Amino acid sequence: MRQLRNVVAAVVIGAGAPVPLTAPAFAQTCTCPPSGAGPSSAYLIHASEPPPPLPVYDQPPIPAPGYNWTPGYWAWNNDDYYWVPGAWIEPPQPGLLWTPGFWAFVGGVYAFTAGYWGSHVGYYGGINYGFGYDGVGYAGGRWDNGQFFYNSAVNNLGAAPIANVYNSPVVNNTTINNTTINRTSFNGGPGGVVATPTAAQTLAAKDPHVPPTAAQRNQARMASVDRTQFVSTNQGKPVVAATERPGEFKGRGAVPAKAAGKAAAVTPAPAPAVTPPAGNVQPQGNPPPPRRR
Repeated sequence: MRQLRNVVAAVVIGAGAPVPLTAPAFAQTCTCPPSGAGPSSAYLIHASEPPPPLPVYDQPPIPAPGYNWTPGYWAWNNDDYYWVPGAWIEPPQPGLLWTPGFWAFVGGVYAFTAGYWGSHVGYYGGINYGFGYDGVGYAGGRWDNGQFFYNSAVNNLGAAPIANVYNSPVVNNTTINNTTINRTSFNGGPGGVVATPTAAQTLAAKDPHVPPTAAQRNQARMASVDRTQFVSTNQGKPVVAATERPGEFKGRGAVPAKAAGKAAAVTPAPAPAVTPPAGNVQPQGNPPPPRRR
């Protein structure tokens, strides 16, 4: 029954305007929280439950020069999480890099901050999306004199005729702030990634930002109306985990997930220390010594 609710909600949301307190499925491209709102209500999109772990999948080959990789992520339609596949996307203009969106535990809820294009890669919660997005910055490529150079160590360049290539092996980040991360998809809260913005990321937040392109918005919309992308159906292993081009949900360009991600182990908080009261009081559970007569 819940699966039917998911599909109906996604279709209605994808086709119509948002209703109060309900974000459209593809509105995870929105970024600006309303001014003066509280820490949790300040986010247009938030959920009471954490997003699932990131699924395990391969990156499809780049379709042609000029495309940049954007990792997949879990989106929310006010009832269930669904997977928006990673995709090769053409940047809106030269010189721009993609900062992925991310979930974070804020004010007692899980809130989503949307991704954006900018001249520098900003903060994305320390989430290890892979393929060059290992929690801090981007190691998959760089701009140089108006040309984008691809790092073949982390990108699947396939047979595309790409001239600007370099190879710089990247040591996959296994810890951020001494906290192990595996397939965790959110920052903060129980089991979440522990990471805060660096000085460079704080500066990047002040740069001019360009919102997701029409192709990216269409990628999210298509995922929102496909019931196989919902976690209640796929159990964290999406049928389409990545696409060669945006909107390519069928055929050779659609890559399925290899496995569902595994959640990070949550270390229980230590029990608070109990300070015995002042005075000659015996510890609880021990009988008092016999009185001498």
